[in-house]
Amino acid sequence: MRGRSRRRRIFAWAGGSLGGVVVVAVAALLIWSQLGVMQPEAEPLDAVTEDGVIEYADTSAAITLSPAEGGSEAGLVFIPGAKVDAAAYANRLAGLVVEEGMTVVITRPWLNLAFFDPRPLDAFTALAPGVDTWIVGGHSLGGVRACGLGGDADALVLFASYCANDLSASGMPALSIGGGEDGLSTPEKIADAADLLPAGAVLVEIDGASHASFGDYGAQAGDGVATISDAEMNAEVVELVSALVRRTD
Repeated sequence: MRGRSRRRRIFAWAGGSLGGVVVVAVAALLIWSQLGVMQPEAEPLDAVTEDGVIEYADTSAAITLSPAEGGSEAGLVFIPGAKVDAAAYANRLAGLVVEEGMTVVITRPWLNLAFFDPRPLDAFTALAPGVDTWIVGGHSLGGVRACGLGGDADALVLFASYCANDLSASGMPALSIGGGEDGLSTPEKIADAADLLPAGAVLVEIDGASHASFGDYGAQAGDGVATISDAEMNAEVVELVSALVRRTD
């Protein structure tokens, strides 16, 4: 009886210790996910929110950019990079609304990390029910998550990212855009994972673009130095993604 009681105490102590470690780990993750989140630069964001052509809606689930007048036939669900606020991508993607009449839904991932966000694609496409064709895309870690949702979309676009799952046999139109000065998702890393992209995917490297060139949130540790302007990046994004939309027709 004494032996059983001792074993029970040991098991209870071990269970309590393990539970305490889990609680501490979860608390640490929650705190870390909220610290150092890269915020949008004010001027590029103001240019979007003050543009009368764009209807800007910001909720806890996502930021939605849509034409102020008329509907959209095509839409983009875009997933931010790790610990980058969704609004930091608004200016880079706004040209798709203004010039192409698209609707853009920029998700707000749980814990600011797409890896921890289990929501399906239709949780975001439901925010624009009138759109018929949906592209899913993302930047950096957000692109990895976008690949995981690719089976539910009509096309895929990656910004400075690559897939961790195999979509080579999916047959969906796909576009992978990298930066020549990217110090994080380097051109070499993107090329090494290219065989996981859908067959026929278009790969483009933008000269002078760094990892942070795909948003407006300032410099990023470990990144290269961009030599391309924001206006040039906006133009490149609109041209390349618009061509992808035409491939889905």
